[in-house]
Amino acid sequence: MSIMSISNIQFSSLFGNFCLLGEHYCYMLNDIRFFMTVNERIKEIRQQLNKSQREFAKAIYVSYGYLSEIETGQKEANDRLIHLISSAFSVNKHWLLTGEGRMFNSTPEEKLERVTGLFNELYPEFQDFVLRQIDELIELQNVRHEK
Repeated sequence: MSIMSISNIQFSSLFGNFCLLGEHYCYMLNDIRFFMTVNERIKEIRQQLNKSQREFAKAIYVSYGYLSEIETGQKEANDRLIHLISSAFSVNKHWLLTGEGRMFNSTPEEKLERVTGLFNELYPEFQDFVLRQIDELIELQNVRHEK
C-alpha cells in the first residue's frame, strides 16, 4: 500500500492508511480515497481511545454485539447511539455525522486557556463584570442541581 502526498496529515493503522483532507477524514487503499461513514467513524473513535469493543460498548450502555454490528455496517447508527458516544467520550457530534472538523470537542484545559486569553484582553472593569456573571451562573447552577 502506498500513500500519495495529497493531504495535510497521513497516518497508518493496522486497518490501512488514513488521511486528513482539509477537515475530512478519509480511508486510503491502493491510492484510492474512501470517505468514512458514520459507522467507520465510530470504529475510528473507539480505536483512537484505545478501547476494546466490549469496553466501548459498556461505556455507552449498548451490547457488545450491537456495537460490532454497527462497526461492520450490518446496522446503521441511530441518533441515540450518536448522542451516547458524543456525551460519553466528548466527541464532536458534527464530526461524527459528517467527518468535518475535529474528532473530539475541546478539553477543559483548552477551554480554560482560551478563556484566560480572552479575559486578559478585557479592561479591569469588564473583568470584574465577567467574574460577577460567573458567580451568578454558579449560584444558578447550584439551585438547579438541588431540585
